[in-house]
Amino acid sequence: MDGWCRGIGGGAEFWGCRGRRRGGCSACWLPTGETGALPPQHCRAPRRMLPSALPRSDLRQMLATKSVENIQFLPFLTTDANNLSWLGYGCLKGDGTVITVNAIGAALQTLYILVYLYYSPAKRPVLLQVLLLLAVVVTGCGYFTILVDTGTRLTHLGLFCSIFTISMYLSPLADLAKVVRCKSTRCLSFPLTVTTLVASSSWTLYGLQLHDPYITVPNVPGIVTSLVRFWLFQKYRPEQDKPYSPLPA
Repeated sequence: MDGWCRGIGGGAEFWGCRGRRRGGCSACWLPTGETGALPPQHCRAPRRMLPSALPRSDLRQMLATKSVENIQFLPFLTTDANNLSWLGYGCLKGDGTVITVNAIGAALQTLYILVYLYYSPAKRPVLLQVLLLLAVVVTGCGYFTILVDTGTRLTHLGLFCSIFTISMYLSPLADLAKVVRCKSTRCLSFPLTVTTLVASSSWTLYGLQLHDPYITVPNVPGIVTSLVRFWLFQKYRPEQDKPYSPLPA
Protein backbone atom coordinates (compact mmCIF):
# COMPACT_ATOMS: atom_id res chain seq x y z
CA MET A 1 0.00 0.00 0.00
CA ASP A 2 0.95 3.55 -0.61
CA GLY A 3 -0.24 6.68 1.10
CA TRP A 4 0.95 10.18 1.55
CA CYS A 5 3.31 12.23 3.59
CA ARG A 6 3.96 15.44 1.80
CA GLY A 7 4.59 19.01 2.52
CA ILE A 8 7.55 21.32 2.54
CA GLY A 9 8.86 24.56 3.82
CA GLY A 10 7.76 24.32 7.40
CA GLY A 11 7.54 20.63 7.10
CA ALA A 12 4.24 18.91 6.74
CA GLU A 13 3.02 15.44 6.57
CA PHE A 14 -0.30 14.03 5.48
CA TRP A 15 -1.31 10.41 5.71
CA GLY A 16 -4.15 9.03 3.69
CA CYS A 17 -6.07 5.85 4.20
CA ARG A 18 -6.94 3.89 1.13
CA GLY A 19 -9.75 2.15 2.95
CA ARG A 20 -8.32 -1.33 2.51
CA ARG A 21 -8.31 -3.78 5.37
CA ARG A 22 -5.75 -6.18 6.73
CA GLY A 23 -7.06 -8.99 8.82
CA GLY A 24 -10.32 -7.14 9.36
CA CYS A 25 -8.50 -4.00 10.60
CA SER A 26 -9.47 -0.63 9.18
CA ALA A 27 -6.16 0.94 10.17
CA CYS A 28 -4.68 0.65 6.71
CA TRP A 29 -3.03 3.99 6.15
CA LEU A 30 0.47 4.66 4.98
CA PRO A 31 2.48 7.87 4.73
CA THR A 32 4.41 8.91 1.69
CA GLY A 33 6.07 11.88 0.29
CA GLU A 34 7.12 14.90 2.07
CA THR A 35 9.75 17.19 0.75
CA GLY A 36 12.80 18.23 2.51
CA ALA A 37 16.47 18.80 2.68
CA LEU A 38 19.28 19.66 4.98
CA PRO A 39 19.03 23.16 6.42
CA PRO A 40 20.75 26.49 6.33
CA GLN A 41 22.21 28.80 3.77
CA HIS A 42 25.78 27.63 4.35
CA CYS A 43 24.72 23.98 4.40
CA ARG A 44 23.07 22.20 1.50
CA ALA A 45 19.55 22.54 0.26
CA PRO A 46 16.88 21.01 2.61
CA ARG A 47 16.38 17.35 2.74
CA ARG A 48 12.71 17.67 2.32
CA MET A 49 13.08 16.93 -1.37
CA LEU A 50 13.13 13.23 -0.46
CA PRO A 51 9.47 12.90 0.47
CA SER A 52 7.88 15.07 -2.17
CA ALA A 53 9.21 12.53 -4.58
CA LEU A 54 7.62 9.64 -2.68
CA PRO A 55 4.19 10.19 -4.23
CA ARG A 56 5.85 8.94 -7.41
CA SER A 57 4.49 5.51 -6.46
CA ASP A 58 1.00 6.95 -6.80
CA LEU A 59 2.01 8.58 -10.07
CA ARG A 60 3.45 5.33 -11.41
CA GLN A 61 0.30 3.49 -10.40
CA MET A 62 -1.93 6.01 -12.18
CA LEU A 63 0.19 5.91 -15.33
CA ALA A 64 0.47 2.11 -15.32
CA THR A 65 -3.19 1.35 -14.63
CA LYS A 66 -4.63 4.51 -16.24
CA SER A 67 -6.86 4.59 -13.19
CA VAL A 68 -7.14 6.50 -9.90
CA GLU A 69 -8.69 3.61 -8.01
CA ASN A 70 -7.56 3.38 -4.36
CA ILE A 71 -5.79 6.76 -4.61
CA GLN A 72 -7.13 9.65 -2.57
CA PHE A 73 -7.26 13.10 -4.10
CA LEU A 74 -7.54 15.24 -0.97
CA PRO A 75 -3.89 14.77 0.13
CA PHE A 76 -2.71 16.14 -3.21
CA LEU A 77 -4.80 19.26 -2.72
CA THR A 78 -3.92 19.90 0.90
CA THR A 79 -0.21 19.36 0.28
CA ASP A 80 -0.27 21.67 -2.73
CA ALA A 81 -2.00 24.31 -0.60
CA ASN A 82 0.62 23.81 2.10
CA ASN A 83 3.46 24.15 -0.42
CA LEU A 84 1.96 27.31 -1.89
CA SER A 85 1.47 28.82 1.57
CA TRP A 86 5.10 28.21 2.52
CA LEU A 87 6.20 29.46 -0.90
CA GLY A 88 4.43 32.74 -0.16
CA TYR A 89 6.09 32.85 3.25
CA GLY A 90 9.50 32.27 1.71
CA CYS A 91 8.96 34.97 -0.92
CA LEU A 92 7.77 37.44 1.69
CA LYS A 93 10.74 36.68 3.92
CA GLY A 94 13.24 36.38 1.09
CA ASP A 95 14.36 32.90 2.15
CA GLY A 96 15.79 31.15 -0.89
CA THR A 97 15.81 27.73 0.79
CA VAL A 98 12.10 27.79 1.60
CA ILE A 99 11.29 29.24 -1.83
CA THR A 100 13.24 26.59 -3.76
CA VAL A 101 11.96 23.58 -1.83
CA ASN A 102 8.32 24.65 -1.86
CA ALA A 103 8.36 25.76 -5.50
CA ILE A 104 9.53 22.28 -6.54
CA GLY A 105 7.05 20.65 -4.15
CA ALA A 106 4.15 22.72 -5.46
CA ALA A 107 5.13 21.89 -9.05
CA LEU A 108 5.21 18.16 -8.27
CA GLN A 109 1.88 18.25 -6.45
CA THR A 110 0.34 20.17 -9.34
CA LEU A 111 1.61 17.47 -11.70
CA TYR A 112 -0.02 14.77 -9.55
CA ILE A 113 -3.28 16.75 -9.53
CA LEU A 114 -3.28 17.09 -13.32
CA VAL A 115 -2.56 13.38 -13.83
CA TYR A 116 -5.30 12.48 -11.33
CA LEU A 117 -7.74 14.78 -13.13
CA TYR A 118 -6.83 13.24 -16.49
CA TYR A 119 -7.46 9.64 -15.38
CA SER A 120 -10.38 10.33 -13.06
CA PRO A 121 -13.70 9.06 -14.45
CA ALA A 122 -15.60 11.68 -12.42
CA LYS A 123 -13.87 14.84 -13.54
CA ARG A 124 -16.49 17.31 -12.36
CA PRO A 125 -16.02 16.77 -8.57
CA VAL A 126 -12.23 16.78 -8.98
CA LEU A 127 -12.32 19.95 -11.04
CA LEU A 128 -14.58 21.62 -8.49
CA GLN A 129 -12.09 20.80 -5.73
CA VAL A 130 -9.24 22.22 -7.82
CA LEU A 131 -11.21 25.40 -8.44
CA LEU A 132 -11.96 25.61 -4.72
CA LEU A 133 -8.24 25.34 -3.99
CA LEU A 134 -7.50 28.11 -6.48
CA ALA A 135 -10.21 30.27 -4.92
CA VAL A 136 -8.72 29.72 -1.45
CA VAL A 137 -5.22 30.57 -2.70
CA VAL A 138 -6.41 33.73 -4.48
CA THR A 139 -8.46 34.77 -1.45
CA GLY A 140 -5.50 34.19 0.84
CA CYS A 141 -3.19 36.20 -1.39
CA GLY A 142 -5.71 39.02 -1.49
CA TYR A 143 -6.18 38.96 2.26
CA PHE A 144 -2.48 39.01 3.14
CA THR A 145 -1.69 41.55 0.41
CA ILE A 146 -4.54 44.03 0.84
CA LEU A 147 -6.06 43.65 4.31
CA VAL A 148 -3.02 42.78 6.43
CA ASP A 149 -0.68 45.59 7.39
CA THR A 150 2.79 45.35 5.83
CA GLY A 151 4.48 45.31 9.22
CA THR A 152 2.53 42.29 10.45
CA ARG A 153 2.07 40.45 7.15
CA LEU A 154 4.97 38.05 7.66
CA THR A 155 3.80 37.23 11.20
CA HIS A 156 0.22 36.52 10.11
CA LEU A 157 1.29 34.36 7.18
CA GLY A 158 3.84 32.48 9.28
CA LEU A 159 1.20 31.76 11.92
CA PHE A 160 -1.23 30.51 9.28
CA CYS A 161 1.40 28.23 7.70
CA SER A 162 2.41 26.88 11.10
CA ILE A 163 -1.14 26.00 12.11
CA PHE A 164 -1.80 24.37 8.73
CA THR A 165 1.40 22.31 8.96
CA ILE A 166 0.79 21.23 12.55
CA SER A 167 -2.73 20.06 11.67
CA MET A 168 -1.31 17.95 8.83
CA TYR A 169 1.27 16.38 11.13
CA LEU A 170 -1.29 15.56 13.84
CA SER A 171 -4.03 14.34 11.51
CA PRO A 172 -2.97 10.63 11.65
CA LEU A 173 -3.01 10.34 15.44
CA ALA A 174 -6.47 8.77 15.41
CA ASP A 175 -5.19 6.15 12.96
CA LEU A 176 -2.24 5.39 15.22
CA ALA A 177 -4.74 4.34 17.85
CA LYS A 178 -6.21 1.90 15.33
CA VAL A 179 -2.77 0.43 14.74
CA VAL A 180 -2.44 -0.14 18.47
CA ARG A 181 -5.83 -1.85 18.57
CA CYS A 182 -4.93 -4.07 15.60
CA LYS A 183 -1.45 -4.76 17.02
CA SER A 184 0.01 -4.64 13.51
CA THR A 185 2.50 -2.34 11.76
CA ARG A 186 2.27 -3.99 8.35
CA CYS A 187 0.52 -0.89 7.02
CA LEU A 188 3.32 1.45 8.19
CA SER A 189 6.32 2.39 6.08
CA PHE A 190 9.57 2.18 8.03
CA PRO A 191 11.72 3.95 5.37
CA LEU A 192 9.19 6.77 5.24
CA THR A 193 9.23 7.07 9.03
CA VAL A 194 13.01 7.50 8.89
CA THR A 195 12.69 10.07 6.10
CA THR A 196 10.04 12.01 7.99
CA LEU A 197 12.20 12.12 11.10
CA VAL A 198 15.23 13.34 9.15
CA ALA A 199 13.22 15.97 7.26
CA SER A 200 11.42 17.26 10.36
CA SER A 201 14.66 17.38 12.35
CA SER A 202 16.43 19.21 9.51
CA TRP A 203 13.75 21.87 9.26
CA THR A 204 13.63 22.23 13.04
CA LEU A 205 17.38 22.87 13.14
CA TYR A 206 17.03 25.24 10.19
CA GLY A 207 14.36 27.22 12.01
CA LEU A 208 16.43 27.30 15.20
CA GLN A 209 19.44 28.64 13.32
CA LEU A 210 17.33 31.39 11.76
CA HIS A 211 15.50 32.01 15.07
CA ASP A 212 12.25 31.52 13.14
CA PRO A 213 9.57 29.90 15.33
CA TYR A 214 7.21 29.57 12.36
CA ILE A 215 9.58 27.05 10.79
CA THR A 216 10.78 25.43 14.01
CA VAL A 217 7.53 24.83 15.91
CA PRO A 218 5.48 23.15 13.12
CA ASN A 219 8.15 20.52 12.55
CA VAL A 220 8.33 19.37 16.17
CA PRO A 221 5.09 17.32 15.80
CA GLY A 222 6.73 15.57 12.83
CA ILE A 223 9.56 14.46 15.09
CA VAL A 224 7.12 13.36 17.79
CA THR A 225 4.89 11.36 15.42
CA SER A 226 7.95 9.70 13.88
CA LEU A 227 9.19 8.64 17.32
CA VAL A 228 5.72 7.27 18.09
CA ARG A 229 5.85 5.19 14.93
CA PHE A 230 9.32 3.90 15.83
CA TRP A 231 7.85 2.84 19.16
CA LEU A 232 5.04 1.06 17.33
CA PHE A 233 7.56 -0.75 15.13
CA GLN A 234 9.40 -1.85 18.27
CA LYS A 235 6.27 -2.92 20.11
CA TYR A 236 4.55 -4.66 17.19
CA ARG A 237 7.38 -6.22 15.22
CA PRO A 238 6.58 -7.50 11.72
CA GLU A 239 7.18 -11.11 12.78
CA GLN A 240 4.35 -10.70 15.27
CA ASP A 241 1.94 -10.18 12.40
CA LYS A 242 0.76 -13.73 11.86
CA PRO A 243 -1.34 -14.43 8.78
CA TYR A 244 -4.70 -16.01 9.34
CA SER A 245 -4.71 -19.73 8.66
CA PRO A 246 -7.89 -21.43 7.39
CA LEU A 247 -9.84 -23.43 9.90
CA PRO A 248 -9.53 -27.20 9.50
CA ALA A 249 -12.46 -28.79 7.76
